[in-house]
Amino acid sequence: MHNELKRFLLYLDTERGASPYTIRNYGAEIGEFINFATDRGVRRWIDVETALIRSWLISLHRTSYHPSSVARRLYELRSCFRFLVREGLVEENIAGRVRTPRQPRTLPEYLTVEQVFDLLSAPDVSKPLGMRDAAMLEVLYSGGLRRGELLALKVGDVNLSERRLRVWGKGSKERVALLGEPATLALRRYLEVSRVQLLAKAKAEQGRPPDSLFLNHFGRPISSAKTVSNILAKYVKEVDLPRRVTPHTLRHSFATHLLEGGADIRAVQELLGHESPQTTTLYTQVTLNHLRGVVKHAHPRAKHSEDAALSNDTN
Repeated sequence: MHNELKRFLLYLDTERGASPYTIRNYGAEIGEFINFATDRGVRRWIDVETALIRSWLISLHRTSYHPSSVARRLYELRSCFRFLVREGLVEENIAGRVRTPRQPRTLPEYLTVEQVFDLLSAPDVSKPLGMRDAAMLEVLYSGGLRRGELLALKVGDVNLSERRLRVWGKGSKERVALLGEPATLALRRYLEVSRVQLLAKAKAEQGRPPDSLFLNHFGRPISSAKTVSNILAKYVKEVDLPRRVTPHTLRHSFATHLLEGGADIRAVQELLGHESPQTTTLYTQVTLNHLRGVVKHAHPRAKHSEDAALSNDTN
């Protein structure tokens, strides 16, 4: 079974162009299933049954794996079986018969408008890297981008005159991200000043200048998602925000603030690049909670009802 797994990982690398991180995870986590199967006397993929897969998932759940981690492992196993079917090594993707564990729907965490403004004002824009960081943070929030979408941006994807970006989302699907004036100004300053200075630091033997939008201090493309997270964490610490903030937190904040401002959910869905409106609907619960708080504290009848309830409880 391990030999077939090696062939699958090679396929992910050479034909699917998967990242080393993805290949490493698939290898380790499908390897966990192979070990589980081997311990129960199953040594060929063709002998794997749905009952064995369900038993594995149950064992993961009992050892306190998060439902999302269990679901990810099932997805990886399904992908492996699809490859095995394609290669004629098994007749059917039986992992497809196993239902994905139900995922708890947690409300996305987001920053207040004031917290976002504090964060976006933190970089020192008198310095090249500060200009770059300011542009990155502005684009993440103003465009509602994912971290990977930010890293994939090219200079040619930027249209400052129309205040928009061409973004390549999940599944290589193209969409348009719109920028506000602060984000546009930050990007213009970065492109005209900071990026030019960063390129000048690149070694002469580098050859053709990179077309990636955001560059590191060596004048080379920022390719690591961790770098983006570290840049953000630096400014989160500087402004002393009271919670953990990730690049996706800014995306959640973007969506939540739009809906709180009265934006149509279909428009927000389009801007986020969500295929299903149900995914975007999760943000409406956040805004409903916000509106309930507003009504509770500001509406006279809401206060009256609450006072009456307290009065009844004491009688």
